[in-house]
Amino acid sequence: MNAASPGLMNLAPLIIIMVIFYFLLIRPQQKQMKERKKMLEALKSGDKILSSGGIFGIISTIRGDELEVKIADNVKVVMARSSVANVIN
Repeated sequence: MNAASPGLMNLAPLIIIMVIFYFLLIRPQQKQMKERKKMLEALKSGDKILSSGGIFGIISTIRGDELEVKIADNVKVVMARSSVANVIN
């Protein structure tokens, strides 16, 4: 039993580091990805958005993964749903 204890003691720091990485890096990133996916699925016509390119606009039409966004009077652009960075209240 004494021979097995040093082997476990050598693995303990590695296991502790893996647990710390999970709680500080992996878990928060998974939560953020889940919230972003939920936000993208909840988009609807009339929502004010900010694109990842920095363009503000209002969604006029949704066709699957494409959004038609009004960015100025008589100016509409088509963009990917995934390019929406934020929904503005």
